[in-house]
Amino acid sequence: MEKMFCLGVVLGAIGGALLVANSYKARSLVKKSQAEVMQKVDEMMDERLNAQKSDENGEEKKKTKK
Repeated sequence: MEKMFCLGVVLGAIGGALLVANSYKARSLVKKSQAEVMQKVDEMMDERLNAQKSDENGEEKKKTKK
C-alpha cells in the first residue's frame, strides 16, 4: 500500500513537472505563486525580527533599571 502511494506521488510529481514545462500558462502561474509565497515569507521574517529586536530592547531596559 505504501509503495503504491509513493509511486503515485512520484508519478504525479513527474506529470506536474512535464505539464509546467510544456505549458506557458501553468509556468507563469507557478512563478506568480512562488513570488507571492516568497513575499509572505519575507513579511513574516521581518515581523519576527522586529519582535525579537523589541524583546531585546525591553530586556536591556529592565537590566539597566536594576
